[in-house]
Amino acid sequence: MIRVAILISGSGSNMEALVRSMTGDHPARPVLVLSNVPAAGGLAKAEALDVPVHTVDHRKYPRDRRTFEVELRRNVENMQSDLICLAGFMRILTADFIAGYEGRILNIHPSLLPKYRGLDTHARALAAGDAEHGCTVHEVTADLDDGPILGQARLPIEPGDTPESLAARLLPLEHRLYPAVLRRVADGNREPLYL
Repeated sequence: MIRVAILISGSGSNMEALVRSMTGDHPARPVLVLSNVPAAGGLAKAEALDVPVHTVDHRKYPRDRRTFEVELRRNVENMQSDLICLAGFMRILTADFIAGYEGRILNIHPSLLPKYRGLDTHARALAAGDAEHGCTVHEVTADLDDGPILGQARLPIEPGDTPESLAARLLPLEHRLYPAVLRRVADGNREPLYL
């Protein structure tokens, strides 16, 4: 069985989709939901789904990312996690942390990478006049939103779309794509999946 730690910072909707997918003959199981925000809504969702939760509040480590990441690593390793899924985890991990889990950290990003790395992806796609938008699951590397693509889902941008409406329409695709890619990776398949 592949043991999965899921890192969140907010409501945890992608975390919930991942957890709900890991049942039956799925080769992975969630063993930890970890947040850097003590009040993150996703923690209560994880507890309701019987997944162990923990918090490592980044604000307790001002200007000390190394110690923050030591605490993250300690929690992930305490649960003997094989894979880490970033699901709305809003902290940039250092190259040292990532190197310790090379090839074992996944992330979902709300754009069709390599377009629009970083923040404000929906607004940037609209400002560019793009005809379509989407989300990408990728392997995490030391370069921001730049690891190998493991899956993408696309949707057309509609007249009158706003960043908020685009985000709302994209979320159900994220909830389909991320669990599908996780299952493939847990099965040893890293060929990109396109929805």
